[in-house]
Amino acid sequence: METRNQTAITEFIFLGFHSLHQWKTYFFLLFLLAYALTLTANAIIITTVWRESHLHTPMYFFLSNFSFMEIWYTTVTVPKMLSGFLANSTTTISITGCITQLYFFFSLGTTECTLLAVMAYDRYIAICSPLHYATLMNSKVCTQLAIASWMSGFMAPLPLTISTTWLFFCGPNEINHFFCDLAPVLNLSCTNTSVSEMIFFTFSWIVILCSFLLTMVSYCYIIYTICRMPSTTSRHRAFSTCASHLTVVTIFYSTVTFMYVRHTVRYTFQADKVVSVFYCVVTPLLNPVIYNLRNKEVKEALGRVLWRRSRLNQKKFGQS
Repeated sequence: METRNQTAITEFIFLGFHSLHQWKTYFFLLFLLAYALTLTANAIIITTVWRESHLHTPMYFFLSNFSFMEIWYTTVTVPKMLSGFLANSTTTISITGCITQLYFFFSLGTTECTLLAVMAYDRYIAICSPLHYATLMNSKVCTQLAIASWMSGFMAPLPLTISTTWLFFCGPNEINHFFCDLAPVLNLSCTNTSVSEMIFFTFSWIVILCSFLLTMVSYCYIIYTICRMPSTTSRHRAFSTCASHLTVVTIFYSTVTFMYVRHTVRYTFQADKVVSVFYCVVTPLLNPVIYNLRNKEVKEALGRVLWRRSRLNQKKFGQS
């Protein structure tokens, strides 16, 4: 009751990278470029997969879902971070806006975990049961797996989000971050956060570790199957189809495990913001390159799309 009698704050202030104030213009341009390239690269991948009929396979269907998710995942945090570099005064966000950002951040992060596990399962079926691949991974199954990934992603963080709305904030209101991550938000609560912390750790361990274990089980079977292949060429071809996915899995889980599978959310590292930049900005930028743009099929399909687009523009120009 004593806490409730205190004056409630209505907004938070992002401290962001306040120690880099003298370099804010350079960092703004750098992160703006990274954000623009991320949106462009993922949009190109989605368009290419949609336009090229020979890419209408389960692997590229899930990759296009992954690219669509990456567009929104980076959009949840990066624009607010950019406004912090651009603003002459402090960057603020309402408490409702903060909780909304937190919900979508964890929802899309959960969707990414689920999609990575589904994509590993797809590679497992393709390599370990190639004769049954068309039957087991038909269009209906792929659609159901994609829908399940998105639905689970947006349903899993609901208990965490609801428990956060029960918290009372009376000051201070400065978030030592560039977006509303859970740990810095809980640190500002004037009420007991044990329920939110318990829900958060349950959520983190179930989502991150379970999806990671499912992915690793798939890869254990994949590696075992590849090692038993008699031909070196077959082994190289099979491994090349999942090497990009394994690279993305390694980068993603190494960062999120460091951030969210820890002893307590109250204990924060100064390096947290740097790690957050890595999985909010750098990883979404690298994923299209690692996953698709290094893929020969995608590059050839992209070349055909651009060639047809160029021919169409030439015809329009000639008619005018």
